[in-house]
Amino acid sequence: MDAATKSALQGISTATLTTVLLKKGLRNVWIRGAFPKQPGQARVVGPAFTLRFVPAREDLATPASWGSPISTRAAIEAMAEGDIAVAGALGVTDAGIFGDILCARMAYRKVGALITDGVMRDMEGVLATGLPLWCAGAAAPASVAGLTFVAWNEPVGCGGVAIFPGDIISADGDGAVVIPQAMLAEVTEQAIEQERHEGWVIEEVKKGVALPGLYPANEETKARYQAWRKTQTD
Repeated sequence: MDAATKSALQGISTATLTTVLLKKGLRNVWIRGAFPKQPGQARVVGPAFTLRFVPAREDLATPASWGSPISTRAAIEAMAEGDIAVAGALGVTDAGIFGDILCARMAYRKVGALITDGVMRDMEGVLATGLPLWCAGAAAPASVAGLTFVAWNEPVGCGGVAIFPGDIISADGDGAVVIPQAMLAEVTEQAIEQERHEGWVIEEVKKGVALPGLYPANEETKARYQAWRKTQTD
Protein backbone atom coordinates (compact mmCIF):
# COMPACT_ATOMS: atom_id res chain seq x y z
CA MET A 1 0.00 0.00 0.00
CA ASP A 2 1.52 3.30 -1.09
CA ALA A 3 1.49 6.38 1.09
CA ALA A 4 -1.18 8.16 -0.96
CA THR A 5 -3.60 5.24 -0.67
CA LYS A 6 -2.99 4.94 3.06
CA SER A 7 -3.56 8.67 3.52
CA ALA A 8 -6.81 8.48 1.57
CA LEU A 9 -8.09 5.52 3.60
CA GLN A 10 -7.31 7.28 6.85
CA GLY A 11 -10.00 9.77 5.88
CA ILE A 12 -12.65 7.15 5.10
CA SER A 13 -14.91 5.57 7.70
CA THR A 14 -15.35 1.84 8.09
CA ALA A 15 -19.08 2.42 7.55
CA THR A 16 -18.31 3.75 4.08
CA LEU A 17 -15.95 0.87 3.36
CA THR A 18 -18.53 -1.76 4.30
CA THR A 19 -21.04 -0.12 1.96
CA VAL A 20 -18.59 -0.02 -0.94
CA LEU A 21 -17.62 -3.64 -0.34
CA LEU A 22 -21.30 -4.63 -0.09
CA LYS A 23 -21.90 -3.09 -3.52
CA LYS A 24 -19.07 -5.29 -4.78
CA GLY A 25 -20.67 -8.42 -3.31
CA LEU A 26 -18.64 -8.72 -0.08
CA ARG A 27 -20.93 -8.87 2.95
CA ASN A 28 -18.65 -10.46 5.52
CA VAL A 29 -15.85 -7.94 6.09
CA TRP A 30 -16.53 -6.51 9.58
CA ILE A 31 -14.64 -8.27 12.38
CA ARG A 32 -17.12 -9.24 15.08
CA GLY A 33 -16.11 -8.65 18.66
CA ALA A 34 -13.25 -6.25 17.92
CA PHE A 35 -14.04 -2.88 19.48
CA PRO A 36 -11.78 0.10 20.29
CA LYS A 37 -10.62 0.21 23.90
CA GLN A 38 -9.67 3.89 24.13
CA PRO A 39 -12.23 6.71 23.87
CA GLY A 40 -11.70 8.69 20.69
CA GLN A 41 -9.14 6.21 19.39
CA ALA A 42 -7.83 7.40 16.03
CA ARG A 43 -8.52 5.45 12.85
CA VAL A 44 -5.74 3.08 11.81
CA VAL A 45 -4.99 1.63 8.40
CA GLY A 46 -2.35 -0.91 7.43
CA PRO A 47 -1.52 -4.37 6.10
CA ALA A 48 -2.61 -7.38 8.12
CA PHE A 49 0.00 -9.39 10.00
CA THR A 50 -1.96 -12.45 11.06
CA LEU A 51 -1.63 -14.58 14.19
CA ARG A 52 -3.47 -17.89 14.51
CA PHE A 53 -4.67 -19.59 17.65
CA VAL A 54 -6.42 -22.95 17.91
CA PRO A 55 -8.23 -24.49 20.90
CA ALA A 56 -5.89 -25.36 23.74
CA ARG A 57 -4.32 -28.81 23.80
CA GLU A 58 -2.76 -29.57 27.14
CA ASP A 59 0.55 -30.93 25.86
CA LEU A 60 1.14 -27.80 23.78
CA ALA A 61 -0.60 -24.98 25.64
CA THR A 62 1.82 -24.62 28.54
CA PRO A 63 3.88 -21.73 29.92
CA ALA A 64 6.94 -23.48 28.45
CA SER A 65 5.51 -22.88 24.97
CA TRP A 66 6.15 -19.16 25.38
CA GLY A 67 9.84 -19.87 24.75
CA SER A 68 9.20 -21.99 21.66
CA PRO A 69 10.40 -20.87 18.20
CA ILE A 70 6.70 -20.88 17.28
CA SER A 71 5.39 -18.41 19.83
CA THR A 72 3.68 -15.06 20.10
CA ARG A 73 7.04 -13.65 21.18
CA ALA A 74 8.72 -14.79 17.97
CA ALA A 75 5.79 -13.52 15.89
CA ILE A 76 6.08 -10.04 17.37
CA GLU A 77 9.73 -9.86 16.30
CA ALA A 78 8.63 -10.58 12.71
CA MET A 79 6.19 -7.64 12.60
CA ALA A 80 7.08 -4.57 10.59
CA GLU A 81 6.42 -0.93 11.42
CA GLY A 82 2.84 -0.04 10.50
CA ASP A 83 1.59 -3.63 10.38
CA ILE A 84 -1.84 -4.27 11.86
CA ALA A 85 -1.61 -7.41 13.99
CA VAL A 86 -4.80 -9.45 13.52
CA ALA A 87 -5.12 -12.30 16.01
CA GLY A 88 -7.70 -14.95 15.30
CA ALA A 89 -8.57 -16.15 18.81
CA LEU A 90 -11.77 -18.07 18.02
CA GLY A 91 -13.80 -15.60 20.03
CA VAL A 92 -12.44 -17.07 23.27
CA THR A 93 -13.18 -14.62 26.08
CA ASP A 94 -11.77 -16.39 29.15
CA ALA A 95 -8.07 -16.36 28.23
CA GLY A 96 -6.13 -13.18 27.41
CA ILE A 97 -4.00 -13.57 24.30
CA PHE A 98 -1.57 -10.72 25.11
CA GLY A 99 -0.56 -8.71 28.16
CA ASP A 100 1.27 -5.49 28.86
CA ILE A 101 4.80 -6.75 28.19
CA LEU A 102 4.03 -8.12 24.73
CA CYS A 103 2.02 -5.02 23.84
CA ALA A 104 4.86 -2.79 25.05
CA ARG A 105 7.20 -4.60 22.65
CA MET A 106 4.72 -4.15 19.81
CA ALA A 107 4.42 -0.46 20.60
CA TYR A 108 8.21 -0.12 20.66
CA ARG A 109 8.39 -1.76 17.22
CA LYS A 110 5.74 0.76 16.00
CA VAL A 111 3.17 -1.86 15.10
CA GLY A 112 0.09 0.00 13.89
CA ALA A 113 -2.50 -1.73 16.07
CA LEU A 114 -3.66 -5.02 17.53
CA ILE A 115 -7.05 -6.34 16.48
CA THR A 116 -8.58 -9.53 17.83
CA ASP A 117 -11.88 -11.28 18.45
CA GLY A 118 -10.35 -12.43 21.73
CA VAL A 119 -9.52 -10.62 24.95
CA MET A 120 -6.51 -9.12 26.70
CA ARG A 121 -5.01 -9.48 30.16
CA ASP A 122 -3.23 -6.76 32.17
CA MET A 123 -5.62 -4.34 30.44
CA GLU A 124 -4.56 -1.27 32.42
CA GLY A 125 -0.93 -1.88 31.50
CA VAL A 126 -1.81 -2.70 27.90
CA LEU A 127 -3.62 0.60 27.46
CA ALA A 128 -0.70 2.42 29.06
CA THR A 129 1.60 1.19 26.25
CA GLY A 130 -0.25 3.39 23.75
CA LEU A 131 -0.71 0.48 21.31
CA PRO A 132 -4.02 1.03 19.51
CA LEU A 133 -6.27 -1.89 20.47
CA TRP A 134 -9.52 -3.38 19.22
CA CYS A 135 -10.66 -6.45 21.16
CA ALA A 136 -13.60 -8.17 22.85
CA GLY A 137 -12.69 -7.30 26.44
CA ALA A 138 -10.42 -8.43 29.26
CA ALA A 139 -9.70 -11.63 31.17
CA ALA A 140 -7.06 -12.44 33.79
CA PRO A 141 -6.08 -16.01 32.69
CA ALA A 142 -3.16 -16.39 30.29
CA SER A 143 -3.66 -17.47 26.69
CA VAL A 144 -2.61 -21.07 27.36
CA ALA A 145 -5.64 -21.47 29.64
CA GLY A 146 -7.79 -21.70 26.54
CA LEU A 147 -5.72 -21.38 23.37
CA THR A 148 -2.65 -22.71 21.58
CA PHE A 149 -0.68 -20.37 19.32
CA VAL A 150 0.31 -22.18 16.14
CA ALA A 151 1.38 -19.78 13.36
CA TRP A 152 1.78 -16.29 12.02
CA ASN A 153 1.30 -14.79 8.57
CA GLU A 154 -1.08 -17.51 7.46
CA PRO A 155 -4.77 -17.08 6.62
CA VAL A 156 -6.87 -16.77 9.79
CA GLY A 157 -10.47 -16.40 10.81
CA CYS A 158 -11.03 -13.42 13.10
CA GLY A 159 -14.49 -12.45 14.24
CA GLY A 160 -15.97 -14.69 11.57
CA VAL A 161 -14.02 -12.99 8.78
CA ALA A 162 -11.31 -14.52 6.59
CA ILE A 163 -8.11 -12.47 6.79
CA PHE A 164 -5.11 -13.13 4.57
CA PRO A 165 -1.63 -11.72 5.22
CA GLY A 166 -1.30 -8.41 3.40
CA ASP A 167 -5.03 -7.69 3.27
CA ILE A 168 -5.68 -4.09 4.30
CA ILE A 169 -7.28 -3.43 7.66
CA SER A 170 -9.09 -0.22 8.53
CA ALA A 171 -10.35 0.27 12.08
CA ASP A 172 -12.18 3.12 13.78
CA GLY A 173 -14.91 3.69 16.34
CA ASP A 174 -17.28 1.33 14.51
CA GLY A 175 -14.82 -1.57 14.55
CA ALA A 176 -12.45 -3.14 12.04
CA VAL A 177 -12.95 -3.96 8.35
CA VAL A 178 -10.84 -5.96 5.91
CA ILE A 179 -10.22 -4.88 2.31
CA PRO A 180 -8.91 -7.68 0.08
CA GLN A 181 -5.52 -6.64 -1.27
CA ALA A 182 -6.54 -7.25 -4.89
CA MET A 183 -9.48 -4.84 -4.53
CA LEU A 184 -7.65 -2.05 -2.72
CA ALA A 185 -7.31 0.50 -5.52
CA GLU A 186 -10.89 0.15 -6.75
CA VAL A 187 -12.41 0.18 -3.26
CA THR A 188 -10.39 3.24 -2.25
CA GLU A 189 -11.43 5.19 -5.35
CA GLN A 190 -15.12 4.36 -4.87
CA ALA A 191 -14.96 5.07 -1.13
CA ILE A 192 -13.50 8.54 -1.75
CA GLU A 193 -16.36 9.31 -4.12
CA GLN A 194 -18.96 7.98 -1.68
CA GLU A 195 -17.60 10.13 1.15
CA ARG A 196 -17.65 13.17 -1.14
CA HIS A 197 -21.23 12.46 -2.17
CA GLU A 198 -22.46 11.84 1.38
CA GLY A 199 -20.80 15.06 2.53
CA TRP A 200 -22.83 16.90 -0.10
CA VAL A 201 -26.01 15.08 1.00
CA ILE A 202 -25.42 16.16 4.62
CA GLU A 203 -25.19 19.78 3.50
CA GLU A 204 -28.44 19.39 1.57
CA VAL A 205 -30.15 17.94 4.65
CA LYS A 206 -28.94 20.93 6.68
CA LYS A 207 -30.64 23.16 4.13
CA GLY A 208 -33.93 21.38 4.79
CA VAL A 209 -34.06 19.13 1.72
CA ALA A 210 -36.30 16.09 2.30
CA LEU A 211 -34.75 12.63 2.04
CA PRO A 212 -37.02 11.08 -0.63
CA GLY A 213 -35.27 11.65 -3.93
CA LEU A 214 -32.16 12.92 -2.15
CA TYR A 215 -30.90 9.74 -0.51
CA PRO A 216 -30.94 7.61 -2.56
CA ALA A 217 -30.76 10.14 -5.34
CA ASN A 218 -33.28 10.47 -8.14
CA GLU A 219 -32.23 11.75 -11.55
CA GLU A 220 -32.76 15.40 -10.65
CA THR A 221 -30.63 15.06 -7.52
CA LYS A 222 -27.92 13.24 -9.43
CA ALA A 223 -27.79 16.11 -11.91
CA ARG A 224 -27.56 18.68 -9.09
CA TYR A 225 -24.77 16.71 -7.45
CA GLN A 226 -22.81 16.42 -10.69
CA ALA A 227 -23.16 20.16 -11.26
CA TRP A 228 -21.87 20.82 -7.73
CA ARG A 229 -19.04 18.34 -8.18
CA LYS A 230 -17.97 20.10 -11.36
CA THR A 231 -17.59 23.36 -9.44
CA GLN A 232 -15.22 21.57 -7.05
CA THR A 233 -12.92 20.38 -9.83
CA ASP A 234 -12.94 23.39 -12.18
